[in-house]
Amino acid sequence: MTSIEEVTKKASILIEALPYIQRFRGSIFVVKYGGAFMDDPNPQIRSMVAQDIAFLVSVGINVVVVHGGGKAISRAMAGSGLEPNFKNGMRVTDEKTVKIVEHVLNEEVNREIVDLLKSQGCEACSLPGNDVLYCEKLYSSDENGAPIDLGYVGKIKSVKTKLIKKAISEGKTPVISPIALGAEDMHPYNTNADVAAAAVASALKGRRLVFLCDVPGLMLDPKDPKTLISHLRVDEVEKLKKDGIIGGGMMPKVDSGVEAIQNGVRRVHFVDGYMPHSMLLEIFTDKGIGTEIVRITD
Repeated sequence: MTSIEEVTKKASILIEALPYIQRFRGSIFVVKYGGAFMDDPNPQIRSMVAQDIAFLVSVGINVVVVHGGGKAISRAMAGSGLEPNFKNGMRVTDEKTVKIVEHVLNEEVNREIVDLLKSQGCEACSLPGNDVLYCEKLYSSDENGAPIDLGYVGKIKSVKTKLIKKAISEGKTPVISPIALGAEDMHPYNTNADVAAAAVASALKGRRLVFLCDVPGLMLDPKDPKTLISHLRVDEVEKLKKDGIIGGGMMPKVDSGVEAIQNGVRRVHFVDGYMPHSMLLEIFTDKGIGTEIVRITD
Protein backbone atom coordinates (compact mmCIF):
# COMPACT_ATOMS: atom_id res chain seq x y z
CA MET A 1 0.00 0.00 0.00
CA THR A 2 1.28 3.48 -0.88
CA SER A 3 1.98 5.58 2.20
CA ILE A 4 0.80 9.15 2.73
CA GLU A 5 4.43 10.29 2.59
CA GLU A 6 4.95 8.71 -0.84
CA VAL A 7 1.74 10.23 -2.21
CA THR A 8 2.65 13.64 -0.83
CA LYS A 9 6.12 13.43 -2.35
CA LYS A 10 4.70 12.58 -5.78
CA ALA A 11 2.22 15.45 -5.51
CA SER A 12 4.96 17.90 -4.55
CA ILE A 13 6.92 16.94 -7.67
CA LEU A 14 3.89 17.67 -9.83
CA ILE A 15 3.32 21.00 -8.09
CA GLU A 16 6.97 21.94 -8.61
CA ALA A 17 6.63 21.16 -12.33
CA LEU A 18 3.38 23.12 -12.78
CA PRO A 19 4.82 26.65 -13.26
CA TYR A 20 7.35 25.33 -15.78
CA ILE A 21 4.63 23.53 -17.71
CA GLN A 22 2.55 26.71 -17.78
CA ARG A 23 5.55 28.82 -18.81
CA PHE A 24 6.73 26.54 -21.61
CA ARG A 25 3.39 25.66 -23.18
CA GLY A 26 3.50 26.57 -26.88
CA SER A 27 7.30 26.98 -26.88
CA ILE A 28 9.70 25.22 -29.21
CA PHE A 29 12.29 22.88 -27.71
CA VAL A 30 14.98 21.32 -29.89
CA VAL A 31 16.41 18.03 -28.59
CA LYS A 32 19.72 16.71 -29.91
CA TYR A 33 19.19 12.96 -29.75
CA GLY A 34 22.58 11.32 -29.64
CA GLY A 35 25.12 9.53 -27.51
CA ALA A 36 26.09 6.00 -26.59
CA PHE A 37 22.58 5.25 -25.31
CA MET A 38 21.44 5.09 -28.96
CA ASP A 39 23.39 1.84 -29.34
CA ASP A 40 22.78 0.40 -25.89
CA PRO A 41 21.43 -3.17 -26.06
CA ASN A 42 18.96 -2.33 -23.29
CA PRO A 43 15.86 -0.96 -25.09
CA GLN A 44 14.57 0.55 -21.84
CA ILE A 45 17.25 3.26 -22.05
CA ARG A 46 15.92 4.52 -25.37
CA SER A 47 12.33 4.07 -24.23
CA MET A 48 12.86 6.37 -21.24
CA VAL A 49 14.28 9.08 -23.51
CA ALA A 50 11.27 8.68 -25.80
CA GLN A 51 8.95 8.90 -22.81
CA ASP A 52 10.52 12.21 -21.81
CA ILE A 53 10.01 13.62 -25.30
CA ALA A 54 6.42 12.33 -25.35
CA PHE A 55 5.82 13.99 -21.98
CA LEU A 56 7.12 17.33 -23.25
CA VAL A 57 4.77 17.10 -26.22
CA SER A 58 1.81 16.06 -24.07
CA VAL A 59 2.08 19.22 -21.94
CA GLY A 60 2.00 21.48 -24.97
CA ILE A 61 5.69 21.90 -25.83
CA ASN A 62 6.56 21.75 -29.53
CA VAL A 63 9.54 19.40 -29.72
CA VAL A 64 11.89 19.11 -32.69
CA VAL A 65 14.37 16.22 -32.60
CA VAL A 66 17.73 16.33 -34.40
CA HIS A 67 19.68 13.08 -34.22
CA GLY A 68 23.15 11.71 -34.82
CA GLY A 69 24.20 8.17 -35.71
CA GLY A 70 27.96 7.92 -36.08
CA LYS A 71 28.30 4.36 -34.76
CA ALA A 72 25.55 3.09 -37.05
CA ILE A 73 27.37 4.68 -39.99
CA SER A 74 30.65 3.00 -39.04
CA ARG A 75 28.91 -0.38 -38.77
CA ALA A 76 27.30 0.05 -42.19
CA MET A 77 30.64 1.08 -43.71
CA ALA A 78 32.32 -2.00 -42.25
CA GLY A 79 29.54 -4.15 -43.70
CA SER A 80 30.30 -2.63 -47.10
CA GLY A 81 34.03 -3.20 -46.76
CA LEU A 82 34.84 0.48 -46.22
CA GLU A 83 37.28 1.58 -43.53
CA PRO A 84 36.20 4.71 -41.62
CA ASN A 85 38.74 7.51 -41.93
CA PHE A 86 38.78 10.40 -39.49
CA LYS A 87 40.83 13.60 -39.62
CA ASN A 88 40.74 16.02 -36.69
CA GLY A 89 37.78 14.08 -35.33
CA MET A 90 35.73 14.45 -38.53
CA ARG A 91 34.73 11.63 -40.83
CA VAL A 92 36.26 11.85 -44.30
CA THR A 93 33.26 11.36 -46.58
CA ASP A 94 33.79 10.38 -50.21
CA GLU A 95 31.04 9.58 -52.73
CA LYS A 96 30.60 5.97 -51.57
CA THR A 97 30.63 6.97 -47.92
CA VAL A 98 28.12 9.79 -48.25
CA LYS A 99 25.64 7.41 -49.90
CA ILE A 100 25.96 5.09 -46.91
CA VAL A 101 25.68 8.02 -44.49
CA GLU A 102 22.55 9.30 -46.19
CA HIS A 103 20.89 5.88 -46.21
CA VAL A 104 21.77 5.03 -42.61
CA LEU A 105 20.71 8.40 -41.17
CA ASN A 106 17.59 8.96 -43.27
CA GLU A 107 16.28 5.44 -43.74
CA GLU A 108 17.45 3.57 -40.65
CA VAL A 109 18.27 5.74 -37.64
CA ASN A 110 15.65 8.40 -38.36
CA ARG A 111 12.85 5.92 -38.88
CA GLU A 112 13.85 3.94 -35.80
CA ILE A 113 13.56 7.09 -33.66
CA VAL A 114 10.21 7.98 -35.25
CA ASP A 115 8.86 4.50 -34.51
CA LEU A 116 10.17 4.65 -30.95
CA LEU A 117 8.45 7.98 -30.31
CA LYS A 118 5.22 6.69 -31.82
CA SER A 119 5.35 3.69 -29.48
CA GLN A 120 5.18 6.20 -26.60
CA GLY A 121 2.16 7.99 -28.04
CA CYS A 122 4.08 10.81 -29.70
CA GLU A 123 2.96 11.64 -33.26
CA ALA A 124 6.46 11.88 -34.75
CA CYS A 125 7.28 12.30 -38.43
CA SER A 126 10.47 11.73 -40.41
CA LEU A 127 12.08 14.82 -41.92
CA PRO A 128 15.33 14.07 -43.79
CA GLY A 129 17.86 16.80 -43.20
CA ASN A 130 18.46 17.29 -46.90
CA ASP A 131 14.88 18.56 -47.15
CA VAL A 132 15.49 21.38 -44.68
CA LEU A 133 19.25 21.92 -44.18
CA TYR A 134 21.62 23.73 -46.55
CA CYS A 135 25.37 23.83 -46.15
CA GLU A 136 28.69 24.84 -47.63
CA LYS A 137 31.68 22.55 -47.95
CA LEU A 138 33.69 22.32 -44.74
CA TYR A 139 37.48 22.10 -44.72
CA SER A 140 39.63 21.12 -41.79
CA SER A 141 43.28 22.15 -41.43
CA ASP A 142 46.57 20.49 -40.51
CA GLU A 143 49.12 21.64 -37.92
CA ASN A 144 50.52 24.15 -40.41
CA GLY A 145 47.13 25.62 -41.22
CA ALA A 146 46.92 24.02 -44.64
CA PRO A 147 43.38 22.99 -45.66
CA ILE A 148 42.33 19.34 -45.45
CA ASP A 149 39.66 18.21 -47.89
CA LEU A 150 37.15 16.05 -45.99
CA GLY A 151 35.02 15.28 -49.02
CA TYR A 152 31.28 15.66 -48.63
CA VAL A 153 31.36 17.19 -45.17
CA GLY A 154 29.39 20.38 -44.74
CA LYS A 155 28.86 23.32 -42.44
CA ILE A 156 25.23 24.34 -41.98
CA LYS A 157 24.49 27.73 -43.53
CA SER A 158 20.70 27.92 -43.47
CA VAL A 159 17.58 26.06 -42.37
CA LYS A 160 14.36 25.86 -44.36
CA THR A 161 11.97 26.27 -41.47
CA LYS A 162 8.74 26.13 -43.47
CA LEU A 163 8.52 22.32 -43.50
CA ILE A 164 9.45 22.10 -39.82
CA LYS A 165 6.83 24.65 -38.81
CA LYS A 166 4.24 22.91 -40.99
CA ALA A 167 4.83 19.64 -39.14
CA ILE A 168 4.55 21.44 -35.80
CA SER A 169 1.31 23.14 -36.87
CA GLU A 170 -0.10 19.70 -37.70
CA GLY A 171 0.66 18.51 -34.17
CA LYS A 172 3.62 16.38 -35.20
CA THR A 173 7.11 16.04 -33.77
CA PRO A 174 9.63 16.33 -36.63
CA VAL A 175 12.70 14.11 -36.43
CA ILE A 176 15.54 15.57 -38.50
CA SER A 177 18.71 13.87 -39.70
CA PRO A 178 22.02 15.78 -39.98
CA ILE A 179 22.25 15.42 -43.76
CA ALA A 180 22.36 18.72 -45.66
CA LEU A 181 22.30 19.78 -49.28
CA GLY A 182 25.21 21.75 -50.65
CA ALA A 183 23.93 25.22 -51.48
CA GLU A 184 26.02 25.30 -54.66
CA ASP A 185 26.04 21.73 -55.98
CA MET A 186 22.80 20.41 -54.33
CA HIS A 187 24.74 17.29 -53.34
CA PRO A 188 24.09 15.61 -49.95
CA TYR A 189 26.69 16.34 -47.28
CA ASN A 190 27.38 14.83 -43.88
CA THR A 191 27.26 17.40 -41.07
CA ASN A 192 27.93 17.48 -37.35
CA ALA A 193 24.65 16.67 -35.59
CA ASP A 194 25.39 19.02 -32.67
CA VAL A 195 25.91 21.90 -35.09
CA ALA A 196 22.79 20.92 -37.01
CA ALA A 197 20.69 20.90 -33.83
CA ALA A 198 21.94 24.34 -32.85
CA ALA A 199 21.25 25.67 -36.36
CA VAL A 200 17.69 24.35 -36.22
CA ALA A 201 17.12 25.79 -32.74
CA SER A 202 18.50 29.16 -33.88
CA ALA A 203 16.38 29.27 -37.04
CA LEU A 204 13.22 28.38 -35.12
CA LYS A 205 14.06 30.78 -32.27
CA GLY A 206 13.63 27.86 -29.91
CA ARG A 207 13.22 28.50 -26.22
CA ARG A 208 15.39 25.55 -25.21
CA LEU A 209 18.08 23.42 -26.85
CA VAL A 210 18.76 20.15 -25.03
CA PHE A 211 21.80 17.99 -25.76
CA LEU A 212 21.61 14.37 -24.66
CA CYS A 213 25.15 13.37 -23.65
CA ASP A 214 27.11 10.42 -22.28
CA VAL A 215 28.00 12.40 -19.13
CA PRO A 216 25.93 14.25 -16.48
CA GLY A 217 26.94 17.63 -17.95
CA LEU A 218 29.96 19.90 -17.68
CA MET A 219 32.17 19.05 -14.69
CA LEU A 220 35.20 20.79 -13.22
CA ASP A 221 36.68 17.31 -12.79
CA PRO A 222 35.45 14.95 -15.54
CA LYS A 223 35.96 11.99 -13.18
CA ASP A 224 33.92 13.47 -10.34
CA PRO A 225 30.15 14.00 -10.90
CA LYS A 226 30.06 16.01 -7.68
CA THR A 227 31.89 18.81 -9.52
CA LEU A 228 28.98 19.27 -11.96
CA ILE A 229 28.52 22.86 -13.12
CA SER A 230 24.76 23.32 -12.95
CA HIS A 231 24.60 26.93 -14.18
CA LEU A 232 26.96 28.69 -16.58
CA ARG A 233 26.86 32.04 -18.38
CA VAL A 234 28.10 32.28 -21.95
CA ASP A 235 30.86 34.69 -20.93
CA GLU A 236 32.28 32.05 -18.58
CA VAL A 237 32.70 29.40 -21.27
CA GLU A 238 35.94 30.63 -22.84
CA LYS A 239 37.90 30.38 -19.58
CA LEU A 240 36.72 26.81 -19.05
CA LYS A 241 37.91 25.95 -22.56
CA LYS A 242 41.31 27.53 -21.94
CA ASP A 243 41.61 25.66 -18.64
CA GLY A 244 40.91 22.38 -20.44
CA ILE A 245 37.68 21.76 -18.51
CA ILE A 246 35.65 21.88 -21.72
CA GLY A 247 37.21 19.71 -24.41
CA GLY A 248 36.90 16.51 -26.40
CA GLY A 249 33.42 15.52 -27.48
CA MET A 250 31.83 18.27 -25.40
CA MET A 251 33.57 21.02 -27.37
CA PRO A 252 31.28 21.00 -30.45
CA LYS A 253 28.24 20.73 -28.21
CA VAL A 254 29.25 23.71 -26.08
CA ASP A 255 30.37 25.81 -29.05
CA SER A 256 27.11 25.05 -30.84
CA GLY A 257 25.14 25.84 -27.69
CA VAL A 258 26.84 29.20 -27.24
CA GLU A 259 26.16 30.09 -30.87
CA ALA A 260 22.51 29.13 -30.44
CA ILE A 261 22.18 31.43 -27.43
CA GLN A 262 23.82 34.24 -29.39
CA ASN A 263 21.20 33.63 -32.08
CA GLY A 264 18.26 33.95 -29.71
CA VAL A 265 17.80 30.56 -28.00
CA ARG A 266 16.99 31.26 -24.35
CA ARG A 267 18.88 28.41 -22.65
CA VAL A 268 20.92 25.36 -23.56
CA HIS A 269 20.98 22.19 -21.45
CA PHE A 270 23.35 19.23 -21.29
CA VAL A 271 21.92 16.11 -19.66
CA ASP A 272 22.88 12.46 -19.34
CA GLY A 273 21.00 10.28 -21.83
CA TYR A 274 21.49 7.28 -19.55
CA MET A 275 19.95 8.89 -16.46
CA PRO A 276 16.26 7.99 -16.18
CA HIS A 277 14.08 10.93 -17.17
CA SER A 278 17.00 13.35 -17.11
CA MET A 279 15.25 15.80 -19.45
CA LEU A 280 12.21 16.10 -17.22
CA LEU A 281 14.34 16.53 -14.10
CA GLU A 282 16.40 19.23 -15.80
CA ILE A 283 13.50 21.19 -17.27
CA PHE A 284 10.72 20.82 -14.71
CA THR A 285 12.54 21.06 -11.38
CA ASP A 286 14.08 24.05 -9.62
CA LYS A 287 17.58 22.60 -9.20
CA GLY A 288 17.80 20.62 -12.42
CA ILE A 289 20.06 17.64 -12.95
CA GLY A 290 22.55 18.66 -15.66
CA THR A 291 24.27 21.81 -16.91
CA GLU A 292 22.51 24.84 -18.34
CA ILE A 293 24.18 27.64 -20.27
CA VAL A 294 22.38 30.97 -20.17
CA ARG A 295 22.74 34.45 -21.55
CA ILE A 296 24.80 36.96 -19.58
CA THR A 297 21.66 38.83 -18.50
CA ASP A 298 19.84 35.72 -17.16
